[in-house]
Amino acid sequence: MNRPRGQFLIGTSGWSYDHWKETFYPEDLPKRQWFEYYCQHFSAVEINATFYRLFKDQTYLKWRDQAPEAFKYVLKVPRIITHRKYLAEAEESIKRFWQSAVLLGDKFGLLLLQIAPQTPYDPDRLRKALLAFDDPGKLAVEFRHEQWLTAEIKQVLQEAHASFCIVDSPRSNLRRDWVTSEIAYLRLHGRQHWYAYDYSRQELQEFAELAKQMTNLGAKEVYIFFNNDFEGYAPHNAFSLAELLIK
Repeated sequence: MNRPRGQFLIGTSGWSYDHWKETFYPEDLPKRQWFEYYCQHFSAVEINATFYRLFKDQTYLKWRDQAPEAFKYVLKVPRIITHRKYLAEAEESIKRFWQSAVLLGDKFGLLLLQIAPQTPYDPDRLRKALLAFDDPGKLAVEFRHEQWLTAEIKQVLQEAHASFCIVDSPRSNLRRDWVTSEIAYLRLHGRQHWYAYDYSRQELQEFAELAKQMTNLGAKEVYIFFNNDFEGYAPHNAFSLAELLIK
């Protein structure tokens, strides 16, 4: 499959889904070869598992070594930082996670920092958390409440060179055209149903136009991930979007 120009990195949120067998992975392909097959079609992957649990250093090194040249991983920041501490007094947890992430070497793309919806609106708290990472420019920030979509927050992201994550989901339609760094980020959960929504051609065309708009606004790279894994919708929607971006 032809891929879009290098500034568009398209993939899915995870790759090891048993129900993708036959819908995406060939029926006779051993599971140990699934990642290699995935990498033949996509240039990046978003790993949500790091949100739920810690991994040993050997796992990060394995991820690094198994990925082809120019492939990028995005790791979701652990929930202890975002959904338990709500970014407050999280510096030690941040440092530990950063030390793991950098083991990916040149395969380290970004970290996804998802702000829990119940996090108190506090620009200074967000600023402090961003700056606790050795390189805030490696962060994409996903807000789960519209209270965060203010000019002040946009400025906080810009000053830290962190990326704003544009979200499409049933709960909210936060598709704002903020570009706060040289990297843009689109995260697509499904429009009418969480994870079980097959985007239409027209909707994918909208995302293609939005991604191109991001580059016009200064983004040198645009990460796009489909998190609608049900029935293999994610990889097939990603295929279709990639084709639209080639045109």
